Formats: sequence, C-alpha cells, structure tokens
Amino acid sequence: MNTETVGPDTEHPSPIRNFSVRLSSTPRGARLARLLATEHLRTWGLPSDPAEHIVAELAANAATHGRVQGRDFDLTLYVIGDTLRIEVTDTRAERLPCTRRPASDDESGRGLLLVEALADRWGTTPGRPPRKTIWAEVRLRPAPATAQSPAPNGPCFGGTGRLFQRTHR
Repeated sequence: MNTETVGPDTEHPSPIRNFSVRLSSTPRGARLARLLATEHLRTWGLPSDPAEHIVAELAANAATHGRVQGRDFDLTLYVIGDTLRIEVTDTRAERLPCTRRPASDDESGRGLLLVEALADRWGTTPGRPPRKTIWAEVRLRPAPATAQSPAPNGPCFGGTGRLFQRTHR
C-alpha cells in the first residue's frame, strides 16, 4: 500500500470554507438562511454583498416553489480559491426554475432575474430524486479601492464536475 503524508509546507494556501444547514421550507426558514449566510460570511471575513441577496432569493424560491409539506430545504455555502458557491436544494425536482420578464404591475417573479444579475454564474443540478439544487457562484472581488471592472457578459461553460448541470449567464 502506498501512503503519502502531507506536511505543513504542502497545505493549500487558502482554506476551503464550508457551511451547510437544513431549514424548514417556510418564510421563516428562508429568512434564517439569509441571516445564517450573512453571519458565516462575516466570520470568514468575506463581504456579504451580493451573496446575501442571492441566498435570500434562492431560499425564498425553495420555500415557495420548491415546498413540499413536511420536507425541508438545504443551504450550502463554500469557498474555494476566489469563488463563493451558494447551493439551495429542495425536494421539487420537477419544478425547474426559469427566468421570465414579469409585467410592470406583477408583484412577484423577479427573484431569478436578481440572481442572474448578481451572480457570475448560476444553474441547476438534479439530485437524488426528488431533489434538485439551484446554485450560484460569485467571484470574491478585491476591496472597492482596488476593484477591477467586471468581465464582459457571455456564456459560461464548465462547472463543478457534476453531470447534467445547466448553466445560465
């Protein structure tokens, strides 16, 4: 058997941070998702904007459109390198999200438009039935004093290596 030891000099220069929690599919659970995400980002020393808005929208969608009586939704945050990934998993795999242009007098229907505007990439990944995960990635940008202009918009390909992943942007 081959064994490999990793010493302190071979550690990854930036730690992989992650947080995961299961919450009730209710408006209260959606609010708690936003509050917990904001607190974890703060303790990690990362800006909460725009991640807290993305979490709020995805959690609200899970509690509204992905709700099944007696089933919860999961929120997962993790940082690898300069990317924050936000995942919200619910139990309504048959109800895939779609962006639409609501009429000016519509009182809802703008959540995914906000996610699309705030995230660098977002998409869906099917899970074990009956689950689906909606994910969004945000590049952690330098402080405002040294901020660079964002890259031009365009299609994004790739992902996390999961199969059947839809990417939007």
